[in-house]
Amino acid sequence: MFTWLKIACRNLGKNRRRSIFTIIAIGLGFAAVNVFGGFTSYIFASLRDGYIYAQGNGHLTIFKTGFLTAGKLDLRDYLLSAAELRTLTDVVRGFPDVLLTTPQLHISGLLSNGEVSTIFMAAGHVPSDVRRINSQAQGMIGQLRLFTGKPLEDDHVYGVGLSAGLARQLQLDLGANAIAMAPTIDGQINALDVEVWQRFEAAIELLNDKLMLVPLTLAQALYDTSSVDRLTVLLRDTARTTPLRATLTQTLRQHGLDVEVQTWEELSPFYTKVKDMFDIIFLFLFFIVFIIATMSIINTVSMAVMERTKEIGTLRALGVKRLGIVGLFVMESAMLGLLGSLLGLGLTLLSWLLVHTLQPTWVPPIITQHIPLEIHLVPAYLVLSMGFLVVLSIMTAIIPARRAAHQSIVDTLGHV
Repeated sequence: MFTWLKIACRNLGKNRRRSIFTIIAIGLGFAAVNVFGGFTSYIFASLRDGYIYAQGNGHLTIFKTGFLTAGKLDLRDYLLSAAELRTLTDVVRGFPDVLLTTPQLHISGLLSNGEVSTIFMAAGHVPSDVRRINSQAQGMIGQLRLFTGKPLEDDHVYGVGLSAGLARQLQLDLGANAIAMAPTIDGQINALDVEVWQRFEAAIELLNDKLMLVPLTLAQALYDTSSVDRLTVLLRDTARTTPLRATLTQTLRQHGLDVEVQTWEELSPFYTKVKDMFDIIFLFLFFIVFIIATMSIINTVSMAVMERTKEIGTLRALGVKRLGIVGLFVMESAMLGLLGSLLGLGLTLLSWLLVHTLQPTWVPPIITQHIPLEIHLVPAYLVLSMGFLVVLSIMTAIIPARRAAHQSIVDTLGHV
């Protein structure tokens, strides 16, 4: 075996230029796939952590059954009462995977600066719970401050946050007072004074002139209710989201609670669409690399077979079987794939090092400020890419190698 390996190495060296260019083509393809794969891994992680932690949405959200389809038109029948909320909280917190539960009430109405009014949509939450969710984020997401001004407080009911577009539209600066008006669940108009504590950029541009963040108690006071429309659940491990959802749904039904449990992916269609888009781009890139690597290897092996026709005839005349001839070319091709993969691994690590050192910044989706651009090293991608390219090298070498092995010994010895 070692002798055949030695012969394969020498054969690769007979035409160094062709072998080097083939190795470079494979290496660049390996690096392109893995650098892009590392970037997509970073994108997915940023979008996921941005939605779950930075925006305080958690991993699972519990609604009364039918709220997502009919709750906007008939809110009263789809709110979770105080008693239902207590039962829900007690049951959910009994699961060891659950780190935190927090209620929310999303409202809408009119915001006025005393002269003009405009529509607002607000998320009413418990500020201290949201800060705890924010603190669980790993990496740069946990270090982001997504607003200017001061954080909302549980005890200061009338301090609110406005999206930048809404604040500009009503000419409300930090510390300014405004009037929030909304219909109660009984259909009457209610109005409360609020104070602008913070400004933030909305993750979706179309909503940047409509969004507010308010304490849960203010949202309940505007709607004149002690109920909420959802219970947000934060888990210790994101990987437990889907398994826990099934178990949690069954357990809640056993307790007589008519609710539905939605995962963060189901409530974040933007994440799903971006992921699908990058998966398609990755697929196109993979096929481009596949074609380039395949053509490079076929060209190298075919030229080697043509140039070494007499050598093949001599080996066959000395008693080497057809399988041995095929094995020799397959070994050479596998070495090309392995060397190209090792070069690609080096280029991938170099790219990661450059990005880590230079720390370029950009503004990704959902996050509204400049953050460091990263490339993740995904071991599974690296191992799979190397294995795939070696196997691809072997498979593409078999056809020209079989053709060479099945030539007549007399014809190959007389080849000019």
